[in-house]
Amino acid sequence: MFTFLFRNIASDGFAFSDPQWPGEISRDSKPGCIIAAPSFPEETPGIDEDYVFNWVRDGAITAMEVARAGLPTGPGGTVQTLNDYVQFAELCQSNAQPPLTKGHACFNIAGDARPWTEQNDGPALQTITILAAYDQLDLGTQKRAVDLVNSNVAFLLDVYRRSTTNLWEEHSGYSFFARSAQLRCFEEIQASTIVGIDKPTDLRPAAKWLRQALADHWDGNKYVSMLADPGNGSQPSPQNPVVSDYDPNIDIVQSALYGAVPVIDTKLLATAAQLRSQWEEGGIAFYPINKADKEQFGIGPLFGRYPGDVYDGDTAHPVLGGHPWALSTCNVAELHYKLASEIKSSGKVPVDDLSAPFFAQSGIDASTAPAAAAAALAATGDAMVRSVVYHSDHLELSEQFDGATGFERSVHNLTWSYAAYLSAMRARAEAV
Repeated sequence: MFTFLFRNIASDGFAFSDPQWPGEISRDSKPGCIIAAPSFPEETPGIDEDYVFNWVRDGAITAMEVARAGLPTGPGGTVQTLNDYVQFAELCQSNAQPPLTKGHACFNIAGDARPWTEQNDGPALQTITILAAYDQLDLGTQKRAVDLVNSNVAFLLDVYRRSTTNLWEEHSGYSFFARSAQLRCFEEIQASTIVGIDKPTDLRPAAKWLRQALADHWDGNKYVSMLADPGNGSQPSPQNPVVSDYDPNIDIVQSALYGAVPVIDTKLLATAAQLRSQWEEGGIAFYPINKADKEQFGIGPLFGRYPGDVYDGDTAHPVLGGHPWALSTCNVAELHYKLASEIKSSGKVPVDDLSAPFFAQSGIDASTAPAAAAAALAATGDAMVRSVVYHSDHLELSEQFDGATGFERSVHNLTWSYAAYLSAMRARAEAV
C-alpha cells in the first residue's frame, strides 16, 4: 500500500505530465507534488473527472504517512521526499495570489493555482504535517518550513471564524471538519518547541472559541457537518444545516482522526453509530454489498460519505445514494482502533446513553470489561479493513467500490485511499 501511495508523489527523477497539456515540459510536475490520483477522462473511460492535480488537503494527509513511515534517510538524517513536499507547498502558496488566499485548495502539478475553491482546512492540515516532518528536513528546508507554518497560522487566525468551502468541495458554510483541523493546528503550534515558530497571543482565545464552535454543531442527536450562515449577523445553528441530506457525514469521524475531536467523545460515537446504520440493511442509504459481505464472509461494512451522495466519478451521470469509499471505511476502522487504544490506556469504556448504540455494534455494553471491549473494537475495525482489501484490485485502491457489486469504480489509485489504509494500520499496531 505504501508503494502504491509513493508512486503518486513526484521527485526530481519521477515526474508526471499534465494530461491537459501533453508534451509541454514546463507544465510537468515539480518535485514534492502529490497528485490525488493518476486518473483523467482519456485514461479512465466512463469517468469525467481529472485528478492529476495537487490538493493541499490530500497532499498533507499523504505526506503525514511519509513522515510516519520511517524511510531510509540521506545525509544529515533527512528524507528528500519531505524536503520536496515542503518546497512544493511553499511554491504553491507563493502562487496563490489575491484574490486567492492561502486557503486555496488545488494547484496544478507545476505548482500554479488552479481555478478552484478556498478551503481553510488545508493550511491547518499542512501545518500539522510539517510539524510532524520537521526533524526529517534538511536545515535549509527547516527554515522554509518555519516560514510556511508561520504564514499558515497567521492566515488561519484571520479566517477561523469565517465560513469556508467544505471538505467535499460541495457547499460553503461553517464546517465541523475545518474547525476541528484548525483547532488541532492551534493546539500543536502552542505545544511546539521548534525554534522560530510564532505563538501569537490570540492563539489560545482562538482555540477556546473553536472548541465551543464545535460543540455548537450538536443538534441533540448527532454532530452536523455544515451549518448555514444565517446572514443576519446571528450565530449559526445545528437546526439550520446547509443541506438536509448531508448528515450523518463521514467528515465527523475524520474530524477525530485529522482534527482535534477526541475519539472518546460520546457525541462523536453517537454520530458514528448512525453513520454505520444508514449503510447497513434497513438504513436509508443501504449498500447491498454490505449484506452480501456480512453473510458470506463476516466482513464489512463499507462506508460512504453521506446519505444524499450522488458522486461516483462521473458528474454527468449522478447516482442517488452514491457508493462506499475505501478511505471512508478505513477512517471508521481507525476510529475503532484508536478508541481501543484509549480504553486499554485508561481502563475505562466510555459507555453512556449517547455512545451505547455505537458500542452495541461491536457487542459491547456497560458490563463489558475494558480489555474485552478493546479487543472487540479492534475486531470490528479488522472486519472493515478486510472488506477494503477483499474488494481491492490486487491491493490497488480506487476512490470507491460499487455499492451493489463491490467492484472498484470512480477514479483509480486514489492517493488518499492508501493514506487512510496506512494510517489505520498504524493505529491498529498501537491497539493490538
